[in-house]
Amino acid sequence: MGEKILMKGNEAIGEAAIRAGCRHFFGYPITPQNELPEYMARRLPEVGGVMVQAESEIAAINMVYGAAGAGARVMTSSSSPGISLKQEGLSYIAAAELPCVIVNMVRGGPGLGGIQPAQSDYWQATKGGGHGDYRMLVLAPASLQEMVDLVRDAFALADKYRNPVMILGDGMLGQMMEPVMFKDEEVRELPAKEWATTGTRNHPGRNVINSLYLQPDRLEAHNEHLQRKYAQMAANEVRYESVNVEDADLVVAAFGSTARIVRSAMEAARQEGLRVGLIRPITLWPFPEEAFQQAAKTAKAFLSVEMSAGQMVEDVRLAVNGQKPVYFYGRTGGMIPTPEAVLEKFKKILGGEA
Repeated sequence: MGEKILMKGNEAIGEAAIRAGCRHFFGYPITPQNELPEYMARRLPEVGGVMVQAESEIAAINMVYGAAGAGARVMTSSSSPGISLKQEGLSYIAAAELPCVIVNMVRGGPGLGGIQPAQSDYWQATKGGGHGDYRMLVLAPASLQEMVDLVRDAFALADKYRNPVMILGDGMLGQMMEPVMFKDEEVRELPAKEWATTGTRNHPGRNVINSLYLQPDRLEAHNEHLQRKYAQMAANEVRYESVNVEDADLVVAAFGSTARIVRSAMEAARQEGLRVGLIRPITLWPFPEEAFQQAAKTAKAFLSVEMSAGQMVEDVRLAVNGQKPVYFYGRTGGMIPTPEAVLEKFKKILGGEA
């Protein structure tokens, strides 16, 4: 175990990726994630790696495709409009079953929007974003330490399932500074990738990386294979935190930095005798449906608090399945909810005024 180091969020992601064995990074500048490619440009050459500032986000994601196809541990990062430009490439990568990690430090939108934090890319991350029936594992850290830990897990999960994994943060997590600890030594040997396009010296025959299936029966068989893989992810990789849910009249759903605000409001509510609990999804996909289904047996109501106009609330409603009312509170455009406003929403719901 090492010592704690005070780091900015974006830079902590870069160091965590390097310690996880990432040696290739391809990106393009956009606020509020610019410190991450800057850090990789400085650090990767020190460990024998390569950082390329591509000519566009589209070029960057296709460079990721190539490096992943050759068996490298590779990462890219961007913020909302840049992630939109990467969507076609992400669909190709998922179809070709290539492991990689994508970081999205979400900013307010739509369009170019602004550079302040938001969570309005939830649908894009969890419902595909690009074309076709594909899925990504989506991890949502709430602190810099958790972000560091999840980056390491993201590379392992990408290799395990041969699939892209997204870290969904926001401008606040990227820009804040907190002490972090890098718990493990650097990864020295990566898992064998016999499918990679590394030439025929180490294995017989040719490996082909492809996402084009012109025969519909072959494409359907490939889709069925992918869906079986996604079902394994849904069965095995759900992560969430549950706080004070057992006796809660109101269960609040929140993720990422918003969950920290909700937790402060929940603690204030408890001091006033209001029984409020929190379910914090860590995997936004697969979504922790069962946690909400179980909570619906005892809770009187649910509330989703988000930095969006209301996106995760739809998954909460699907999980609760009409058993109890589900409410929403959100701020948009880069505005951040305050604990005081969230507490007031708690009181209105529990007082029957919502």
